[in-house]
Amino acid sequence: MSTQVATSVPDDIAATRADPEADLAGRRRIVGIALMCGAVAFFASLDACGKTLARAGVDPLVTTFMRYAASVAMISLFINPVRTPGVVKSRRLPLQIARSLLLFASTALNFLALRYLQLAETISIQFAAPLTVALLAGPLLGEWSSRARLAAIGVGFLGVLVIVRPGVGGMHPAALLCVANVVVYAFYAIITRKLAAYDSTATTMFYTGLAGLALMAPLLPWIWTSPASLTHWALLFGVALFGTLGHWLLVMAHARAPANVLAPFIYTQLLWSVTLGFLLFGDVPSRWTVAGAMIVVGSGLYLLAQETIRREARPAA
Repeated sequence: MSTQVATSVPDDIAATRADPEADLAGRRRIVGIALMCGAVAFFASLDACGKTLARAGVDPLVTTFMRYAASVAMISLFINPVRTPGVVKSRRLPLQIARSLLLFASTALNFLALRYLQLAETISIQFAAPLTVALLAGPLLGEWSSRARLAAIGVGFLGVLVIVRPGVGGMHPAALLCVANVVVYAFYAIITRKLAAYDSTATTMFYTGLAGLALMAPLLPWIWTSPASLTHWALLFGVALFGTLGHWLLVMAHARAPANVLAPFIYTQLLWSVTLGFLLFGDVPSRWTVAGAMIVVGSGLYLLAQETIRREARPAA
């Protein structure tokens, strides 16, 4: 009896210590997932504001400028040469400039496409960006995909074709803007990964909006038209606010949960886009959009699962 007591006490103590830690980790993951869902809800709201402005005749480049001005202002409050000495110094400045310009191009292409396409259509096509990153990572980063992953990427691109339906009376030609956005964003993501080996996260964040804003500023006198109403001003403010809040929640989510846990919930943005599109514009996705989106999302989830398995199979350092 004394032996049983002696052996059971340490186990009980260990269980008591382990459970609070496991509970805390579990709660942090749940909070991270909730923050991720909130972030993509804000991103969908940003797109809804951009589409409303485009339909009202506001130049998409003006909307893009407001988006960038807010981003740079927000980042500068926390990351600047005073608070973060040396943040301006980059070991790959041309890559930082290229990354910033690619993000600017991606934002502008998105707002241009939203003038003609449904929210659900644009986001469904843009979900092909991770597939494009996986395809380009081989020749550009040396991260070659297996045959199974390449097959999944091919199926995902087939889903994009289902949505766009080129040459068979498919959707508006503006869908090509979304396809271009997928390619542009993929190069942006690859350069971001490449810069991680040379510059700090703070430096990369500092340069994120600068090149795009510097490009837009000289053009502003030629493209600027004062919003016609307080509603338009409010929508432009909404673009800035929702973008800022979305990225803030995104950072907070990744601070609380691993990327592989959060990634599947990115696809909840499609639900928000469908809901906002219906409530605000009366848009109902076609059966082709729904089918293609399911194919693209399914392919993305498969690639994510394969990446998770591969990471878990790596021997501990």
